[in-house]
Amino acid sequence: MRNLDPIDRHILENLQRDGRMTMTDLATRVGLSATPCTERVRRMEREEIISGYHAHINPHALGLKLLVFVEIRLRSKSGDALDKAKQKLQLLPEIMECHMVSGDFDYLVKARLAEMSDYRKLLSHILLQLPPASESSSYIVMEELKETLHLQL
Repeated sequence: MRNLDPIDRHILENLQRDGRMTMTDLATRVGLSATPCTERVRRMEREEIISGYHAHINPHALGLKLLVFVEIRLRSKSGDALDKAKQKLQLLPEIMECHMVSGDFDYLVKARLAEMSDYRKLLSHILLQLPPASESSSYIVMEELKETLHLQL
């Protein structure tokens, strides 16, 4: 990946704030004409520096009031066990994020759910359908203080 110059960073900063702005508006904000600005954006898309454009949806407006984090510890750390867990966790639609981590547990899962009964079902899926899962710890979020996709450039 090539180094980003200050104009590239300025473009990225603006697109993080408003991914729907026109190339003309973006070019004006970063001090370029539309064509070179568009070329820079397309290059960063090709190089996968820009990986997509997304709408930020309010989960509460969709009835997804419950945010939960689940730590999962596996019985076995073999490559096969890790592969099976990865495949199963990726299939659960309630899971928004899943990270393999170092430390006392193996996976950290983030899920948004409508209610506690959905959480119980998710936990059942994780513990019963993941053969290598040995235990879990859960954290129900009482108050969301900050959530962002914005990267510091």
